[in-house]
Amino acid sequence: MQALQKTQMIVRYRHPNSKVYYGIVEGDEIIQLSSDFTEIVKDELKYDGTRVKYSDVKILEPVIPSKIINFGWTYAEHANETGGKANLKEPFLFLKPTTSLIPEHGEIILPPSDLTNQVEMEGEVALVIGKRGKNIKEEEALDYVFGCTIFNDVTARDLTISDPQFTRGKGFDTFGPLGPCIVKGLDPTNLSIVTKLNGKIVQEGNTNQMSFSIPFLISWISQVMTLEPGDILATGSPSGSCPMKSGDTVVVEVEYIGKLINYVK
Repeated sequence: MQALQKTQMIVRYRHPNSKVYYGIVEGDEIIQLSSDFTEIVKDELKYDGTRVKYSDVKILEPVIPSKIINFGWTYAEHANETGGKANLKEPFLFLKPTTSLIPEHGEIILPPSDLTNQVEMEGEVALVIGKRGKNIKEEEALDYVFGCTIFNDVTARDLTISDPQFTRGKGFDTFGPLGPCIVKGLDPTNLSIVTKLNGKIVQEGNTNQMSFSIPFLISWISQVMTLEPGDILATGSPSGSCPMKSGDTVVVEVEYIGKLINYVK
């Protein structure tokens, strides 16, 4: 078990008054903020004096990023089971559109069977970038991480096998469950991941098993594109990804963050 710094759990939610807020989770309540995300990443927290019950609000995606950066085949066994290369000299990279995002308890909508008939889950730790960065040094990379959240890289596996690149197989609407919160103060290099399909464990791993270190991944991608506050870096999935069908429930659990629960339709 890793030694924790003082952690803070931040959620984005829709209040019963229909307005969207950020807040800090404290027990079964949320301390409401009037700060927007730009202020929050600068630690400019503005408390408006309101507390709401967690159960009384709709939890939303914790952030809407400018881009969702995905690193594939970062776990050797998952690379082997999906036809990838386990020992790449450089990370395997793809992007997902923001239209793929859905929140906790959102529905993963299976595309028509004439488009794909093999949709699988991939439970992952996701990093939320906290400040703008380009050409980031590896030893400074974790300073650019605002916090950690959970991501399910839903994948049409038959399309990623047949297509020359991953955009279609990864990019359908609802193929990016994210949340339910952002946790500050975690060490992302040592977090356990468990994915359950209808209560059965199908994936189990830890970020300390990755082929590339998380600081390396942050530094490497920053040589390619500028990272912006709120950007999501999905760090890859352990082995065990398997098909889902309508009516299934998928739960991705990451220690110290919680559970991301979604339903397949």
